[in-house]
Amino acid sequence: MSGETNLDVLLKSMRPVLRDGEYVFCTLPHPAAPDLGALAPVGLFHEDEGLTLLLRRERADAAGLRYAGTFRWLTLSVHSSLEAVGFIAAVSTRLAAHGIGVNPVAAYFHDHLFVPSARATEALALLESFAR
Repeated sequence: MSGETNLDVLLKSMRPVLRDGEYVFCTLPHPAAPDLGALAPVGLFHEDEGLTLLLRRERADAAGLRYAGTFRWLTLSVHSSLEAVGFIAAVSTRLAAHGIGVNPVAAYFHDHLFVPSARATEALALLESFAR
């Protein structure tokens, strides 16, 4: 498996990047067949209760989809292994200590965090402190 597994290296070398825009989590009942091209989700997950879509807020608004909150997207720019142990735990523990919730998404090359929009700048600063 490619990617870094050493927790100290991961924490010291990650460079969190705050992406533009706000994102939302929406759900559609099964058997939903949305026009994914128009929605352009950055993620989706099939759950027993329905299809969860993660997409830009303005696309959800245009489609009339409901959501409960808005989030900003932070990418942890270090190639973390899918088998790395403790990386997301350390990151989420740091954010939790400051009352910041996090919705992590693991992808092949990087881990991504969706944090409440109002706390995104604070979350970014806390994550950058790992490198110091």
